[in-house]
Amino acid sequence: MGSELCETILNNIVTSTLILDESLCVRYANPAAEQLFSQSVKRIIDQPLSNLIQHASMDLALLSQPLQSGQSITDSDVTFVVDGKPLMLEVTVSPITWQKKLMLLIEMRKIGQQRRLSQELNQHAQQQAAKLLIRGLAHEIKNPLGGLRGAAQLLERTLPDQSLTEYTQIIIEQADRLRALVDRLLGPQKPGNKYSENLHLILEKVRQLVELDANANLVIERDYDPSLPDIIMDTDQIEQALLNIVNNAAQILTKQAHGKIILRTRTVHQANIHGQRHKLVARIEIIDNGPGIPSKLQDTLFYPMVSGREGGSGLGLSISQNLIDQHGGKIDVESWPGRTAFTIYLPIK
Repeated sequence: MGSELCETILNNIVTSTLILDESLCVRYANPAAEQLFSQSVKRIIDQPLSNLIQHASMDLALLSQPLQSGQSITDSDVTFVVDGKPLMLEVTVSPITWQKKLMLLIEMRKIGQQRRLSQELNQHAQQQAAKLLIRGLAHEIKNPLGGLRGAAQLLERTLPDQSLTEYTQIIIEQADRLRALVDRLLGPQKPGNKYSENLHLILEKVRQLVELDANANLVIERDYDPSLPDIIMDTDQIEQALLNIVNNAAQILTKQAHGKIILRTRTVHQANIHGQRHKLVARIEIIDNGPGIPSKLQDTLFYPMVSGREGGSGLGLSISQNLIDQHGGKIDVESWPGRTAFTIYLPIK
């Protein structure tokens, strides 16, 4: 009676449940797990968990920790990529004894839409706070820089020997260099003139600019939705925002033999942007087949001065997000080895 009841419960609960042995091979999977992995139980059993998942945001080796500690562990923000689709999950791992062996019980629950929205809003608030802090610091740097440059110019006029102006010129040049960096950190504070424009014309300009400098092996594919209506926007700012993202992808693919970028547009109905509902939204996807963004950078990717590329300034994505924010939109990113997708949402009014 007891074993029948347990089997009935496991077969009917909505929590995806696996039992793994010490080598992290699947020994049991309930029907909810079959649905999660889109495979029958016959194909799941005896498979290493790593074979069922293309990419995981957590180190799968950590799952075996409860075997040593005897304590359950829970991670409430795990992404598993299954069949090319990311799944946001809460994962709990517990040590159990089954068939006289110590094994692992894995419970996986999909994170609800409301919780995902809450996480998105919290992350957006943190990014905005970081930007305000840096902008405040940049303004504070600007004032003494102006004084430093002015003093060097006055000193240059009073020098008795013209050969000494070499040193004042160095001060002026370096002050100008820092001023340019501060101006880039501050970025545009508001959109310029807005008017109705076809988004695909802007994407075509971006594609042409990137192809001029790109590796000859790079392929840029277009998958445009011809029904996408015109959008009221500052075209220069939207072009800059898109160019920064596409250019980043092209530079990362420089050393890749078969680099590919896909530019895709679609119309989305009833989309949520930073907690506000919009009836109609343009979705722009910029997808590359590069090495992916390291997981440790993904949460801070849009912060100023954060870069995953050697020699990168870390300002391009920050500026892009700022420009998209000013148009009431947002940028999402999903990344794992072999696929990185930046998705831009722009309200259509």
